[in-house]
Amino acid sequence: MKSINIVECKNEDDLKEVAILAEKIWHEFFPRIISEAQIDYMVEQFQSFDAMQDQVKHQQYHYHKVYEGDELVGYIGLQNQPDRLFLSKLYLKDLARGKHYATEMFEYVKKQAEEYCYSSIYLTCNKYNKHSLDVYEKFGFQWIDSVQTDIGNGFIMDDYILEYRLNHI
Repeated sequence: MKSINIVECKNEDDLKEVAILAEKIWHEFFPRIISEAQIDYMVEQFQSFDAMQDQVKHQQYHYHKVYEGDELVGYIGLQNQPDRLFLSKLYLKDLARGKHYATEMFEYVKKQAEEYCYSSIYLTCNKYNKHSLDVYEKFGFQWIDSVQTDIGNGFIMDDYILEYRLNHI
């Protein structure tokens, strides 16, 4: 069975690679959920190199590249917050889905949360992204809220907020 290797982004070149992959993944996955115009806007605002660079420098984000062999197939974006870890991004290329890599990625996220002594991890997920919602439920996330967020340019994010409670000894 194939496995993945997860590596923290250490420099601008790493972030540029992730931003290129992010645009590809968003255009592969999200057209069935949101419009192309909203995908373009959200990629520019939240997934572009400039956005990621700002998030790392000013918003306590850290990014991690996910490799299958030598191929970059996914990425994780985490934000350290005062009381819990925000799982901002957990994405895989189309051809890497269905191989249980998301499970390995989430195990990595849990280890990151434990290293920072968090008691929980939370995320937002589009209400119409049934596949991802099912995956997060399988991982043990619980629905804690429902929000609509105006992200500008006439677009709204219509999300559930999900939380995973870590079991500390």
